[in-house]
Amino acid sequence: MLPRDLLLDATRRTFLKRGAVGAAALSVLANGRPASAAKKTWTGTIDPLHRPARAKRVIWLTMAGGPSHLETFDHKPELAKRDGEPMPESLTKGQQLAQLQGAKLVCYGPQTKFKTFGDSGQSLCELFPEIGGVTDEICFVRSMTTEAINHDPAHMFMNTGSQIAGRPSMGAWSVYGLGSEADDLPGFVVLTSLGRGGQNQPIAARQWSAGFLPSRYQGVHLRSRGDAVLYLGNPPGVTRGQQEDVVAAVNALNGSFNAGANDPEVATRIAQYEMAFRMQASIPELMETAQEPKHIFELYGCQPGDGSFASNCLVARRLAERGVRFIQLYHKDWDHHGGVKNGVELKAEEIDRACAALIKDLKQRGMLQDTLIVWAGEFGRTPMSQGGTGRDHHNKGFTVWLAGGGIKGGLNYGATDELGYAAVDKVTNVHELHATMLHLLGIEHERFSIKFQGLDARLTGVEPARVLHDILA
Repeated sequence: MLPRDLLLDATRRTFLKRGAVGAAALSVLANGRPASAAKKTWTGTIDPLHRPARAKRVIWLTMAGGPSHLETFDHKPELAKRDGEPMPESLTKGQQLAQLQGAKLVCYGPQTKFKTFGDSGQSLCELFPEIGGVTDEICFVRSMTTEAINHDPAHMFMNTGSQIAGRPSMGAWSVYGLGSEADDLPGFVVLTSLGRGGQNQPIAARQWSAGFLPSRYQGVHLRSRGDAVLYLGNPPGVTRGQQEDVVAAVNALNGSFNAGANDPEVATRIAQYEMAFRMQASIPELMETAQEPKHIFELYGCQPGDGSFASNCLVARRLAERGVRFIQLYHKDWDHHGGVKNGVELKAEEIDRACAALIKDLKQRGMLQDTLIVWAGEFGRTPMSQGGTGRDHHNKGFTVWLAGGGIKGGLNYGATDELGYAAVDKVTNVHELHATMLHLLGIEHERFSIKFQGLDARLTGVEPARVLHDILA
């Protein structure tokens, strides 16, 4: 048992500490607003930055399902010539396949036509003329590889650098490191849209998880139709002032407990109560896109609140304007095991105009120079036929593209072989993509880690990952 004087001293310290918290809570209640309402931004753990940042924010356009590079951005005339011929065994023997394992492998020529765009002379599928019109702003990385070959682990790897669930996503790492410039919106926001054709592969919320980081850094999913956030409004008869009092009182109690517990999840609860309160005003204003001028809707090719990928691109621009650090858009139905020709035609109708509009819109507002746009699926598709009209999953070589935020436009980086099977020139991988993104945000990925299970865990893993300096402006 503690001596009486020590016990009294401990009790006195606890009383004073909790009393200070209680006094602060009373002050909050008197002022009628949450404790941190006056704070305009929240900083991250990398302060100061490791290096000058070229990008302030990221907009990641995720084409869920695995777009075929062979019908979009990687022109392969030799594959067209060999259409129907056996696939060379020298390329495929002993290689990992998803659903074609043990099947007869036959070359399947590109099902779309290609043409040259821009001063840089980039060869793209003719179904993407709008992206072709801004191709001089884009760097096409045609030598991307990944470790996973099925959808969920491939999404995990593209988002977190690991196929194992429970790791923080790129968006969570970004906000953890840099904080956010938005006071009344989450630092990491996710939007999803459903296309036509293909298969509606589910997207799990763990793709934007904070993993072992405090949960405050996880992505917040905004619905594209109807109420963006459920239960955001107050119940009938509850005024905003009354809601302020409730938030302040709850946070005062949480703060009093956390003064002794020092639990990051309690701190998260406090911050998120306040954020939710502010979102009651900010989210309706954000999603009320009808206030945008008519020419903006014509530029994107959407209508207010229609839930389309194009509408989400417009919301992404509005989020970027409001200081959100990481914005991720998922567009589904790229999984073309059959009917790849018709499927890509539908996808092009849904995304071509909107992707180009996002680049144009950001540029005309002076924001493209510090906004990094990334376009990527979780993997590509095989140059071999599946079922006569489709393509299987493929991780040996595919295309992603980047624009803005310190990227060199009009550039073609790397290449796959003449049949589009494997990356052969300037081969790169997901860890290097992540390292490059962090570099542009002002973070050296080797120095960006957190202790987890006794190890220094990093987004880019334990193996060396180079920054792709050749694609930087």
